[in-house]
Amino acid sequence: MTPPDSKGYSLFYGLRAWLAIVLFTLPSMLVVIVLPGRDLRRRAAHWSARVLFQLLRVRLQVSGLEHLPATCIVAANHASYLDGVILTAALPPRFGFIIKREITKVPLVGWMLMRLGSEFVERFDQHGARTDAARIMQRAADGSCLGVFPEGTFVAEPGLRPFHLGGFMAATRAGLPVVPIAIRGARHILPAQRWWPRRGALVVEVMPPIAPEARNGDAARKLRDEVRAKVLGRCGEADHGEGQGHAAP
Repeated sequence: MTPPDSKGYSLFYGLRAWLAIVLFTLPSMLVVIVLPGRDLRRRAAHWSARVLFQLLRVRLQVSGLEHLPATCIVAANHASYLDGVILTAALPPRFGFIIKREITKVPLVGWMLMRLGSEFVERFDQHGARTDAARIMQRAADGSCLGVFPEGTFVAEPGLRPFHLGGFMAATRAGLPVVPIAIRGARHILPAQRWWPRRGALVVEVMPPIAPEARNGDAARKLRDEVRAKVLGRCGEADHGEGQGHAAP
């Protein structure tokens, strides 16, 4: 754990945050795991995430929920360990999330995510990745609402990185719109390689959906680039996309 430093980290606030995690979040995760029915578990997770931010005195401002279609895929920037909790608190509980398979190895967290109906994807095995992609495309075609962080992971250095194509291919094949979402403030509160949070505010901006123009690879790539350009224009970070998604927002 990195100790407090001169960049705004507070020993008192960090201790308070970890106390809230131990006394509230861990019991809440157990409740979510044992509740019957996925819908009830998702509602409990949504409520718990919102209460956690209140306990941490982190203001969560959410705008644009009226843009969410009944069925869609949402795509957000990824800057912090908090991002999954943020979207769980901000979005309606009908959403499940596409998450890297390594998280299943984290005690309690992986179990809870499975109970919430998350979809896990393999990042390093090509055969496994193809199987995962086919399953996610079927979930999208069946009308599931899915959330994805298309950067795939996050690092300490600020900036929006390239978007992977998988979620956009699933949306294109299923004929589903993709909703761009910009998260601001998460990197300040808990960036990569830090386990000592600092006080801050969070903003989640849900933008109008973008529909695929066709059901092929070219349409998926165009959809990816359009969504990334929207997120880039609102996330407040530099473009580290190596040429991807430079279109104006």
